[in-house]
Amino acid sequence: MATDFLLLQHYPDPARARFRHYDWRAPAFTFGYSQQIGWVRGQLPADESIALCRRPSGGGLVDHRDDWTYALVIPRGHTLYDARAIESYEAVHRTLANCLDHLGCDATVKDRCDPCEDGQSTTTGICFRRAEQFDVVHAKTGAKIAGAAQKRAKRGLLLQGSIWKPAADEVDWDSFAQEFPQALANLLHAEIDFPGWPETWDDAIDPLAESYGSPEWNERR
Repeated sequence: MATDFLLLQHYPDPARARFRHYDWRAPAFTFGYSQQIGWVRGQLPADESIALCRRPSGGGLVDHRDDWTYALVIPRGHTLYDARAIESYEAVHRTLANCLDHLGCDATVKDRCDPCEDGQSTTTGICFRRAEQFDVVHAKTGAKIAGAAQKRAKRGLLLQGSIWKPAADEVDWDSFAQEFPQALANLLHAEIDFPGWPETWDDAIDPLAESYGSPEWNERR
């Protein structure tokens, strides 16, 4: 979470899009900035040690135990930065679905939400339990494959995305890791390069990571 925040707020060239994919060192869940910590803890598996962190973005509770996690920053001034949140969400997810489809997964974007049977709100607060508008789903099974949370700031728009790999088990993830960044670059009319870790972050990452791991951050609501 600390690195995603640095990608958004302190990247050396704020005019460029930024993308990273990362794995997890231990079983982990993240949850949205506005969610209540007491409710979140009540949804976690009782029989497993789980790392838990509040995201700087919105969205619901996300299980990262078998997902493909990524962060994308769209710079200020880009048309998708200026677009409505639902429009940027749709654009990235249509790109993602097309990439999965090319790799053998029958993926599509859910164009509209199904009404809840009980007439209540469609938002459960738990990602992958229910597909919302413009989430990526499996065209045959209907299972939710991908969702994302967003945070708009002065220097860019951060999307923190999660792809649930068991719902797209046809995919070669090594190939996806090559094709998805290129597809995003095409969407953003950008060129791919690999600038490496900014030297200025060496002194910034540890205290920021400590802050994201603190009770003050995770239990603030």
